[in-house]
Amino acid sequence: MLGIEGEELDEKPADSVEDLRNEVLQFNTNCPECNAPANTNMKLVQIPHFKEVIIMATNCDSCGHRTNEVKSGGAIEPQGTRITLRITDPSDMTRDILKSETCSVEIPELEFELGMGALGGKFTTLEGLLKDIKDLVERNPFTLGDSSTPSKKEKLQEFVGRLQEIIEGKTKAHFIMDDPAGNSYLQNVYAPEEDPELQVERYERSFEQNEELGINDMRTEGYEAAADR
Repeated sequence: MLGIEGEELDEKPADSVEDLRNEVLQFNTNCPECNAPANTNMKLVQIPHFKEVIIMATNCDSCGHRTNEVKSGGAIEPQGTRITLRITDPSDMTRDILKSETCSVEIPELEFELGMGALGGKFTTLEGLLKDIKDLVERNPFTLGDSSTPSKKEKLQEFVGRLQEIIEGKTKAHFIMDDPAGNSYLQNVYAPEEDPELQVERYERSFEQNEELGINDMRTEGYEAAADR
């Protein structure tokens, strides 16, 4: 009778999930390098044939520092994931890649392994991730700086050279991602068909891996009764 009910029915929730998918959220923060005020942009992105992730990017106008970080939009998967790509062509460098913060990286041909937590979560291309690994090695003062020994310096310069050859497509190699949380992804360029150069394995996590992820301490049953005591 007052004409209110019709207006209420037409209203939509202000912050629906669909609105968040289509909007770039921005909030104030401080630059991790110079501590100056900066803006961080956040957006929900759906990765085809995978899942939804949250991409956060910070740009500092004072010192020019840029960071980008990826957080999984979902929970820890029931099984871990081991992804193996056989790099055979320069076009492999353009494959999209999501490396979560719980994912380790291995290149057997270089006897190289990057532990979980290093470089954080990233959504980039295979070339972009390999360049980040190269920069990480080159910036370390204990490897190629004044603090390194001549023999170690020579070995790591050789490593950087061989890694650059892989990036340029001159050398074939295997690229392995091992994520106990199952939240990492490497693009299948033949999707929805199988990729002959890409192998994805699901495996049961060990007790130690569950311990690192904090799963062993989680209570999924009986916690309501425990809280009432």
